[in-house]
Amino acid sequence: MVVNNLFPVFALLIFGHLLKRIGITQDSFLKTTDKLIYFIFFPLLLFWKIGATASDRIGDPGLYKAAICSVISVYILSTLYIKFFKVAAFQAGSFSQSCYRFNTYIGMAVILSALGEDGARQFSILIGVVIPLINILAVSTLSWFAEDKLSLQKRLTLTSKALLTNPLIIACLAGIAYWKWIGGFPVFLDNTFRLASLVTLPLALLSIGGALTLSGIKNYSKLSLVACAFKLIILPLIGYLFLRIFGTAGISFKIGMIYFALPTSTALYILSAQLSSDTQLASAVIALSTLLSFFSLSLALFF
Repeated sequence: MVVNNLFPVFALLIFGHLLKRIGITQDSFLKTTDKLIYFIFFPLLLFWKIGATASDRIGDPGLYKAAICSVISVYILSTLYIKFFKVAAFQAGSFSQSCYRFNTYIGMAVILSALGEDGARQFSILIGVVIPLINILAVSTLSWFAEDKLSLQKRLTLTSKALLTNPLIIACLAGIAYWKWIGGFPVFLDNTFRLASLVTLPLALLSIGGALTLSGIKNYSKLSLVACAFKLIILPLIGYLFLRIFGTAGISFKIGMIYFALPTSTALYILSAQLSSDTQLASAVIALSTLLSFFSLSLALFF
């Protein structure tokens, strides 16, 4: 099961990296691809998965509670690490969010492969639940450690903008509203969304692979390894405990364990650049966590 479900995902990541190395894809192509996925195709996928959800298949509320509690717990622990181990202010924001952000594209690809449509629907709802919280925590930390201290009003403005303009959050909220008031799609729309979804994840995985740069890992080996330990070891362990505390079982438990074992998100780099944090550290953690997530996801699927 582990090989069958992870091999296709990581094969496309490696293939995307090779295409970039031999010059078939270029930076301009990858930037365009990222925009298409982030602003159009993946939001459509989320809207479709949530909007088509049957009323009795929204998942175990314990999954969403466990995810929220785990993210907050790791956020607190990573902030304590920043304070007591004196992580530089320039690196603190990138380091913090790398400990709890998750790659939605890899997550959806693995869950679709391992758990099918029901798993994808619950994971879509989970995305809508945790992304707003993650954005609030990330923007707050980045602005707090910024060299030019931001006023409370500026922080609230940045956080509000990050939430209100995030296409994934918008898609999830739209999907929930559609599911609640209408529910289900006519066949022609369902087939259109299904066809669009066939493009989304392969293109996203090729793009992630093409964007991976391994050169920075050596210069940031210690801090990137610590961040990966938070993301791929501590978060899954805490997540497992909260899943048990909230009595989560069955497919919801499996979704939770896969979610906790995911590598950090490529959005880490974008937000770090916008708020003047260390983008080279962000790149190193993205690359290293993506490589190491093969082992964390293997364990999640095994258990």
